[in-house]
Parts: sequence; structure tokens; C-alpha cells
Amino acid sequence: MSAESLVVEVVRSGFVESTHRARMLAVGADGSPVRVHGAVDALVSPRSSMKPLQALGMVRSGLALEGELLALSGASHAGEPFHVEGARRILSGAGLDEGALRCPEDLPEHVASREEVLRSGGGRARIYMNCSGKHAAMLATCAANDWPLETYLDPAHPLQRTIRHTVEELTGERVAATGVDGCGAPLFFVSMVGVTRAFRSLVLAEPGTPERRIADAFRAHPEWTSGTTRPEARLMRAVPGLMVKAGAEAFDAFAFADGRAGTVKIEDGGQRARVPVTVAALRALGLAAAEPAEAAELDELATGVLLGGGRPVGEVRLREDEAA
Repeated sequence: MSAESLVVEVVRSGFVESTHRARMLAVGADGSPVRVHGAVDALVSPRSSMKPLQALGMVRSGLALEGELLALSGASHAGEPFHVEGARRILSGAGLDEGALRCPEDLPEHVASREEVLRSGGGRARIYMNCSGKHAAMLATCAANDWPLETYLDPAHPLQRTIRHTVEELTGERVAATGVDGCGAPLFFVSMVGVTRAFRSLVLAEPGTPERRIADAFRAHPEWTSGTTRPEARLMRAVPGLMVKAGAEAFDAFAFADGRAGTVKIEDGGQRARVPVTVAALRALGLAAAEPAEAAELDELATGVLLGGGRPVGEVRLREDEAA
């Protein structure tokens, strides 16, 4: 697969001031490619787009979570109060507290939540870090299996070996290399083709299976997987039945109930270009919002607004000859 990368333009006051190049893979319900741009079969770092697969490995190992807490176990959350409370619930259910977490300390990403923490005299804490739900679930899985808690991030730990096996099974690829994610967890390098295959496996699984439980939790509780104002939650609300998970360095993976799926990677890691390309991939597959308000939401997400002096003066968009 060697189609040219897409070009995303940053247009300010009518002038193109920057560009980003993007890879895209969109496959139909039968798994065959519908739209391909860039080296989608090359190795890539999907970052947090792999969290649903990490959560699957945990569920297969006995993690007993349902609903919003299962969604939170695969989340990159914004640190809103319900996210923080949910992570604490996961820990307390396993007889643990946030002192067991090994993710970095951070402040909430959500602006109002961050301001409230600081206003109340608080500061950085592991529980606010966007991966704390995943780390809490990893600890709960270890507790359920009597696995060591202190070393749960070690690639040789039974939990991480199980997750790696799950990633290889669903992607259909051997993990080419193992790195360290921003939260300290092992990071597995595969291809966009493999990640797309994995997401299809989640949505196409039989109801009640661990795979389908992950997909259903994401779709039922989109705010728990990201945040109330994050574009991933907005996309899932606008297109019912869609599952989306973003990753750092501008990666997106998605799948729809009938198996239409795809992945997006902005080559320079520019997050501002990610969502417009993802919307283009969805539209290439014929995925559209059914209600007028949801369609308007999708249109808004298709271009990123640039501000000047506090008012819109430009946008981030696919180059016009490539947007179709």
C-alpha cells in the first residue's frame, strides 16, 4: 500500500501558513480497503489507541468491571471529577488506594477541573493523570490474580505478557518492538493495518464476549473514555454505533458496528490535524450523522478553527483536492 499521504492545511486569514501530512486507512464492512493514504503497513506507535486492547487483556484475565468503569479502564480521560472518582472506585474495589498507582503525577487536562484543584490548594497527583483509569484497572487485574503489584508495568510481568499476547492475536501481527508509553506502560509497535484489524474484531465479536463488552462500554459511555468536551466523545455522540480511541502523537483508530473501520496517523504528531482527517475517513466509508444537530457537530469537527484576537480567522482542513 503506497498511496501518497494526505495534506492537511492550516489556513489563517486566507493564507496557508503550515501543512501536515497524514496517513489514512479506511476499510469497508468486509475488511477491504476503501481509502488508503501513506505507508499504512509500516510500523507505527498507536499510543493510547491501544488502550481498548489493553483493557481486553485485563478482562480476559478476570477484571470484573462493567459499564462506565470498564470504559474508564481503556480511557485517556480529561481528569474531570467523575473520572477521578471512577478511578478511585476501581482501586477501592480491589482493596487498593491511589498510592499503588505508578503513572506520573499530573493536573487534570480539563480546564475547569484543573482550576478547581488549584483553587482548593491541590496539586499534581497520579490520580489526575489521563491514564489513571487504565492503571487502576491494571492494578485491579493484578490483585484478582495475586500477581505482584509493584512491578505491574514491567514488560516481563504476567499482566503485560498477557496484554502483548492479546495485541498480537487481534492485530494478527507479531509485536515488532516494545517501548515505553508516556504513562510508563509498555508500548507495542505494530502497523495501522493491524490496529484496524483489531478494532474490527472488537465491534464484530458476539454480544457478551470480552471483545464486544469493551466495544459496547466505549460506545455507551463516550465521556468516560475521554471527556465531556473531547472530540472523540463528540464523534461517538454524533455517529451512534461508532467506537473511537485517540492516541498521543496524533493517532486515531475507529470502528463501526458493521465492521467499517480505520486508522489515522498525522506524520509529524500534530494533534490539530487529527480529527479533520478522521472525519474524512468516516465520510469515505459513508458514515454520517443522522440528526441535523449531530450532522452540524460532524461538520464542525471536520475543520479545526483558528483564532485571532479571540475570533475565528482560519481553519485546519484537508487540502481541497484531497477532501473528497
